[in-house]
Order: sequence, then structure tokens, then C-alpha cells
Amino acid sequence: MNFDLNEIFTAFMVLFAVIDIVGNIPIIIDLRNKVGHIQSEKASVIAGFIMILFLFVGQRLLGLIGIDVNSFAVAGSFILFFIALEMILGITLYKEDEDQAINATVFPLAFPLIAGPGSLTTLLSLRAEFDLMNIIIAVLLNVIVIYVVLKTSSRIEKLIGKNGIAIIRKIFGVILLAIAVKLFAANIKMLLA
Repeated sequence: MNFDLNEIFTAFMVLFAVIDIVGNIPIIIDLRNKVGHIQSEKASVIAGFIMILFLFVGQRLLGLIGIDVNSFAVAGSFILFFIALEMILGITLYKEDEDQAINATVFPLAFPLIAGPGSLTTLLSLRAEFDLMNIIIAVLLNVIVIYVVLKTSSRIEKLIGKNGIAIIRKIFGVILLAIAVKLFAANIKMLLA
């Protein structure tokens, strides 16, 4: 075990940028408005668990079922694409069912929004460069930030207001769309090579 603050900071910042929890505030507020209540603790813990589990077994698990990391990322880019379309066009593609609050906490919030293809493939990349313990600490630090943002999203909404949220929602919808396209383009090249 090689405890290194530089590695922890770098891994934290890379994951923070990829997860983009601050940029996802409009989506979180929208989900909260649709389903009423989102369990912040549960979403944070599940997302953290998925990321740490994937760190250990991700590549083997995908290999076992015959899926490579690039195919996984391409599939995830489609999910991000449709979430972005909802944000930009103000339409609803996500079908709501009876246990919406529970489902929204796990899907699409914990997975794929927080612990999605971008963050999971990033974890596999970090694993190749950094010590495992440093990556786990970086994940746990991100989980704390995720929890704080989820818990305070209602206050953030009151501070910004409905018009501010609508504007931010459209802007981040376009950004999310660009991330989806980038994720798709980068990984489809690898699949076709």
C-alpha cells in the first residue's frame, strides 16, 4: 500500500470532473420534482459501492459476459444522450412506475448518473496508473461531496429560482449531450479499430 496525497488529489479531481455532480444539480432537482423524494444517503452509498466494486471486478465482470469496456461506454453514452435530450427539450422519456422514489434513487440517479459508464471506465483507467488504496480514498471523498450536493439540492433550487434552474438545465443538458457524444465517439473508434 502506497499512500500518496498527490495520487489521491489527482484521482479525486478526475472522478469529480467525470461524475460532475455539481453539473447534475438540474437533473437531481428535476428527478426530485418528478418523484417527490430522493434518498440522498442511499443514492450516495449505492453509487460509492458500485464504483468501489467495479474498481475490483469491473474488467473481469465485463470480460466474463463478453463485453469490453468500450462497448460498455458506448451503451452508457446512449443513456446519457437520452437524459440530455430530456433536459434540453423538456420531454419525458424515462417511464415512471409505482415505486418511483425508490427507483429514481437507484436508477437513474445512483446508476448511471453518478456511477455511470464515464466514472466506471475512468476507474479502470486510474487503476492502471494509481495505487488501489489512493483510488478508493478518492472515491470515498467524491461520495461525501455527492451526498452534500444531493442533500442541499432543494436549497440550491430556492437560491437559484425556477428560471435559473431552467436555464442551467438547458445549459447542462447541452454539456451532458456533448459528454455523451464524446464518450460515444472515443469508444466507437476503439470498437471499430
